[in-house]
Amino acid sequence: MDINLAQCFIAVDDHDTALAFYRDVLGMEVRDDVAFEGMRWVTVGSPAQPDVGIVLEPPLADPGASATDREAMAELLAKGLLRGLNFTTDDVDATFEHIRAAGTEVLQEPVDQPYGVRDCAFRDPAGNMVRFSRPRTG
Repeated sequence: MDINLAQCFIAVDDHDTALAFYRDVLGMEVRDDVAFEGMRWVTVGSPAQPDVGIVLEPPLADPGASATDREAMAELLAKGLLRGLNFTTDDVDATFEHIRAAGTEVLQEPVDQPYGVRDCAFRDPAGNMVRFSRPRTG
């Protein structure tokens, strides 16, 4: 059996602001931009991984959702309690400096973790945690 990840979804409250981060800061390419029933889904991905897409979706992508549910999801997103993304990078420190220089909120500066990676973490413009890691050598 051959199973591969094709897409993952992350909630954003402003697609244009999210694109400024994922496309302009992280260097993702925009692969799709779809509007439907007043909502928008934008797929981005790393040029190095053409078969994997990250779909930037509304916090509650259900046209039948109640106003109360939409408000609850927006509040959870604002607190950073919904989803996150973990990326690998060949240089955690250089990646950190590049993303920090763009004004992104830092959650964790680069550190060697006891479980064998060096990593750092940020919040994307919607509040999602975005982590960058590399296995430690030696």
